[in-house]
Amino acid sequence: MDNGHTVDPRTTVERFLETVISGRPGDLADFYAPTVVIEMPFAATALHPSRIETTREELRSRFAAGAAIRRYTGLDNVLIHQTTDPRTIIVEYALRGEMVDTGEPFHLNYVMVMTVHDGLITHTRDYTDPIAGARVLGKLPELLTALADTDH
Repeated sequence: MDNGHTVDPRTTVERFLETVISGRPGDLADFYAPTVVIEMPFAATALHPSRIETTREELRSRFAAGAAIRRYTGLDNVLIHQTTDPRTIIVEYALRGEMVDTGEPFHLNYVMVMTVHDGLITHTRDYTDPIAGARVLGKLPELLTALADTDH
């Protein structure tokens, strides 16, 4: 990703965001380190683990599978915040897209806390509304069942 030159974390994040809507979802994996930790504190763990350790190639497969279902078309309200740790960037954005089969549009809000080393993402904490995500993916009944099961 860095072609032998040091890429600052903000530049990595900016390029990552450009690639999200580029129509080349597999390319997103190139922004990640060979192994990465992804945390999703708001995830319903019955549907998706709140923390995974994965590889760049596993992410590439997941991104390709996601692209078969949904297409991202735009970003709005992008705010990039630098922190006191120069390797950690917080990015807020609204993601616009459409479902591949139906063309139905969707809109999801995200906050990502990204840690970047040598131009590659090594860790993220992704915050989004799990109800909105489940609605977009047609998994709202599964989410409600998972939430009801955790109340016992």
